[in-house]
Amino acid sequence: MAKNGNKDGMRYPSIDDLLNVIDSKYKLAYAAAKRAKIIEEEDYTPLENPLCVKPVGVALEEIISGDTTIKFEEKDD
Repeated sequence: MAKNGNKDGMRYPSIDDLLNVIDSKYKLAYAAAKRAKIIEEEDYTPLENPLCVKPVGVALEEIISGDTTIKFEEKDD
């Protein structure tokens, strides 16, 4: 995985843009954490040159680019 270093910190990807993909901050945090764990374990991302260095940032980049799809199950009450 390429490590370019993101000088923008958490300004990229934008939380507003991410919330257009996943409709809840909590779901977004859960999805990013799960994907980041996989990225860290496998040391692989489909992104060629991610801007972020850390696995969570790379996971968010994958989510915003559409390279990772997340499906949430609806809970029946």
